[in-house]
Amino acid sequence: MLHTPGRTTCDRALDPVDGAGATIDFELDEADRGRNAIACPLLALWGEAGPLARTDVLETWRAWAHDVRGAALPCGHHLPEEAPQETYAALRDFLAAAPS
Repeated sequence: MLHTPGRTTCDRALDPVDGAGATIDFELDEADRGRNAIACPLLALWGEAGPLARTDVLETWRAWAHDVRGAALPCGHHLPEEAPQETYAALRDFLAAAPS
């Protein structure tokens, strides 16, 4: 894989995944819309300075799941790299609240 300045190894590794999201994943999601919902608790995290900053992320996910929790973290798009402690705390608290 070629090195692209400004792009991390993670960015380059996820390119095929991102591509699926724009094609077949979108088609499958649309086929499920209004028919199937995520039944388990769902944690949505996003960066308050990232591309979803002006989006009602929780409301978007409520169209797809019954139990949606989450928050914007003080970072951009790469939560674990930019806000590791906050990302860890959100995951820890979410998983600790799960029924055993």
